[in-house]
Amino acid sequence: MNKENKLSIILRGIITENPVLILVLGTCPTLATTANVISAFSMGLAATVVLICSNIVISALRKIIPDTVRIPCYIVIIAGFVTAVQMLLQAYLPAIYDMLGVYLALIVVNCIILGRAEMYARKNNVINSALDGIGMGIGFLVALLAMATIREVFGNGSFAGLAIPFMENFRIPILTQAPGGFLVFGLVIAAMNKITAKKGGVKRKSFSCEGCPTAHICNQNGSCPTNEANKEEK
Repeated sequence: MNKENKLSIILRGIITENPVLILVLGTCPTLATTANVISAFSMGLAATVVLICSNIVISALRKIIPDTVRIPCYIVIIAGFVTAVQMLLQAYLPAIYDMLGVYLALIVVNCIILGRAEMYARKNNVINSALDGIGMGIGFLVALLAMATIREVFGNGSFAGLAIPFMENFRIPILTQAPGGFLVFGLVIAAMNKITAKKGGVKRKSFSCEGCPTAHICNQNGSCPTNEANKEEK
């Protein structure tokens, strides 16, 4: 692949296939860690490191890992990198470790990381898989920072813990709470859809059962909801 194509791999994860704003994956950590900028940045960076490393390893071992047990293998690999990140944060940045809490460990089952391993890393070479991890990781980080900035500035009158004097009397406390998280999430997705629509829109792909561990069960019963949805769409 040429340089332009490699660049497009990165840009795809940031814009056209942003994991949070377009694919709507990783919603749990997105809502839970965006009450302030520091926690959002920490979560985004930690997930990006795990995503890049796991993509590289899974791609390198794609011809060795048996197809029948690939999902458990992916989880073990991802869990190893998550554990390493946890230990480093606990040792050198305990405040960040405590701030992220259980959501740091839940990176193991983050849909974004497992999804990229299944849909991209197992089918592509190491370099492209690393670039895919970088793009998706940056896309995840940017989405978290956008939400966190809105929630902290307008909800708490501060940015990264630093008070903004002129916002002190105009705070909207609900934005730092769960309902505010859903509200901001919806608004940011709507803004992203508006931006992509002006640029010709994002081409939506039909969903496929390829790679689903239970696809054979649905096909045997003749009741695959994905196939039915695709028929209705056509």
